[in-house]
Amino acid sequence: MTVIAGSVKVESRDYIVFFVNGKMQRVAGDAAFLPLSDYLRGHLNACGTKVVCAEGDCGACTVMLGRPLDGRADDFEYKTVNSCIQYLFQLDCTSVITVEGMLEDGKLNAVQEAMVECHGAQCGYCTPGFVVALSSLVVECQASSQSVGCDQVKEALTGNLCRCTGYESIMAAAIAASSQKMQSFSDKFPSAPMLSAMSTVRSIPVAISGRLTGTQSVFYKPLTLSAAARLKSDHQGAAIISGGTDICVNMNKRGLTPSCIISLSGIDDLNQLTIADGQLIVGAKVTLRELEQFVEDKIPEFYKILWTFGSPQIRQAGTLAGNIANASPIADTLPFLTVMEAQIEVTGKNGARRIPIGRFYTGYKKMDLSSDEIISLVTIPLPGHETERALKSETTRTLLRLYKVSKREHLDISSVAAAFYVTVTRAETGRQRIALAKVALGGVAATCIRSTVAEIFLQDKSFTLDVFVEAGRIAAADLQPLSDVRGSKEFREQLTRNLFVKFFYESLAELELETDKSYA
Repeated sequence: MTVIAGSVKVESRDYIVFFVNGKMQRVAGDAAFLPLSDYLRGHLNACGTKVVCAEGDCGACTVMLGRPLDGRADDFEYKTVNSCIQYLFQLDCTSVITVEGMLEDGKLNAVQEAMVECHGAQCGYCTPGFVVALSSLVVECQASSQSVGCDQVKEALTGNLCRCTGYESIMAAAIAASSQKMQSFSDKFPSAPMLSAMSTVRSIPVAISGRLTGTQSVFYKPLTLSAAARLKSDHQGAAIISGGTDICVNMNKRGLTPSCIISLSGIDDLNQLTIADGQLIVGAKVTLRELEQFVEDKIPEFYKILWTFGSPQIRQAGTLAGNIANASPIADTLPFLTVMEAQIEVTGKNGARRIPIGRFYTGYKKMDLSSDEIISLVTIPLPGHETERALKSETTRTLLRLYKVSKREHLDISSVAAAFYVTVTRAETGRQRIALAKVALGGVAATCIRSTVAEIFLQDKSFTLDVFVEAGRIAAADLQPLSDVRGSKEFREQLTRNLFVKFFYESLAELELETDKSYA
């Protein structure tokens, strides 16, 4: 098949290839536009995978998804994902393992046995998802010689819901299983033969026409960013997809039927994740989980926000670029990116340009993107880097605090999110002076905003409780938040005031201050 992108003709294939429990699947036409969960149940009769919410919240549809390891041609890296929001067109050249594939030598694996022995299932509808998530945890911990404790189990099961069994017996099953040696997924389904079978098609772009929920659509998987930009230019309104954790929910639940979908999964140049010259550089394909693990000891505050972003299944599919492109005013990463004055690199037919995040959003769900441009990279200054350059003083402290206020810790949308980036200097008299203040608030306007009125007020003030109480009052008075299911206007204003006070108290220890001192 020949695809014309602008004036360039590209030979492509009209099918995708992937494996399910070690067996090759070659899918074309309408079937390529199915959610993986529907394909497993309706086409392969692999009905152990259940579907409840169809939006990635319950975990009943959890499967293992293996992607080729970067720089290696002999192995996959397996991670749990929600199969209800992974469409087949996203899965070209991957390996999927379902609950049916958890068996070892035709018998229940250690997790499955433990779920039986510990009475970890009642109705059993959620059980397959729990089995897959726990098997992933145990295998991963055994491979890295880590012990499996309650904290690890709780995190691994953040995205799995059970309404009748109760989690105590499920956690007991996980602990019991961890003492039994389990096969790695690569031992169970050897990677080399699958990767060899894929090698002939990986270098060929994909173009498939079919029906997406009854509407004619076309899917493209280009292999270069320039090709993706040309395709986006040729197909106005095309949906750009990488992890798909938002767009696939909209296709499942809100009737979204893009006439054209362009995947970034074949563009290796978008995997960049590194630090250079005081900047964190994040490519558009880097998952939130990869980013979370990378920044854990480098930017602990950002790590904490990423950890609460959603379930492991969501973070192992979704991307930072996708969170930015979603353009939601309550996106969890935006307050941090805003106070750090991140740069968004976008690439189009004429090359790349960088846009300060403060100018990237032009309104609610509106971005400074031309019809051919795609987010390709995000660069984020490391906290304290520029401050250290400018001030170079042992009496200077840089404080970064990030907050997400929501009705539950994980898998929830913020009522208010906030970021505080404050530089404090200590004079010889002992006075702590605010030399620089940046405050960003999410969930209180059509976009994530800088609270410039609060920043101006804080400049050159002493680091005292009274100052931050007044700054919070000024910031809240300047807002015009909406009332919705996540909180009233008055609630959001009060939260804003409270977060300024919270920042003050949480910063005292770092500044070696005491609450009963006079700071003036």
